Amino acid sequence: MPIYEYGCQDCHRRLTIFFRSFSQVVTPRCSTCGSENVVRLVSRVAVVRSEESRLDSLTDPSQLGDLDENDPRSLARFMRKMGDEMGEDLGPEFNEVVSRLESGESPEDIEAAIPELAGGDDLGNMAG
Repeated sequence: MPIYEYGCQDCHRRLTIFFRSFSQVVTPRCSTCGSENVVRLVSRVAVVRSEESRLDSLTDPSQLGDLDENDPRSLARFMRKMGDEMGEDLGPEFNEVVSRLESGESPEDIEAAIPELAGGDDLGNMAG
């Protein structure tokens, strides 16, 4: 049961079309504007990895080369990588902390502003 992605050339929307079988022949049509002027896109590929493999990637010393624990933006980059490796949404609190770090706010200032997000941990020590 294939699922294909298309891009509408008229309204520039991305659409996904599910076919019940490979033999089903249907002319794709944009669900937004109704146009048949669509182009099939290459879909993203998902790679299934074990939790152990993901955690190994996080602890690989070569991944820590540009980490500067005194630079909030560097901590944010590391935390984004960590979140991507986990392969799941880490929640609004995680996103809030990372966004504040990306804007240059120090871990201490973040913890002072929203102590409930830190859970009593020191954010500056999250990377190491």
